[in-house]
Amino acid sequence: MPRIPAAQRRSDFIKAAVEVIATYGIEGATTRRIAEEAKANLAMLHYCYDSKEDLFGDVYEFVASRYRAILADDETHGDVQETARRLLRGVMECYLESISFTAATVELISWARRQHGDRGIAVYDKALETVRVRLAEAGATEPEVVDEIAFVIAALADGFAANWLTYGDRTAALGQMEIATSVLDSWLAARLGSAPVAS
Repeated sequence: MPRIPAAQRRSDFIKAAVEVIATYGIEGATTRRIAEEAKANLAMLHYCYDSKEDLFGDVYEFVASRYRAILADDETHGDVQETARRLLRGVMECYLESISFTAATVELISWARRQHGDRGIAVYDKALETVRVRLAEAGATEPEVVDEIAFVIAALADGFAANWLTYGDRTAALGQMEIATSVLDSWLAARLGSAPVAS
């Protein structure tokens, strides 16, 4: 059996930890459960990570980097309204892609806030800063307007995540994505004084 590099094992443990945290919460995410989920032995997990806290730190960074990728990697160009719409849909689609990711994200943000104070805010701060940059690139120049749009995107995405996590109904979630997008379109039209973006 070929030897699996430590970097690959760490990636396996991070993905396994997301699933275990989503199922059992932070308190129930034992190293044994994570190792079992990763189909590895406990000794390998302890070889890759000095502590569960270190592993959770990498899982937290994985969550943060996923948000950054969604928000930063969209190369389609458009105006402020279209950019805001794409950013909101990108985050909602990420949540819809994996209910485990959604559950683990909520758990990890709460954990980081309890354990590390401001670090629990870092995911939000980094995501909001990326949104601000994208909106500025699309032509939004007033800082107050940029902040308001970023807040509305976050509020709608968080509400969507809460509903998806609570009910787990994919069909309903797809409909709720459309509702959230239309709410954003209407709010942007009222705030910016332009026609809503067509679906």
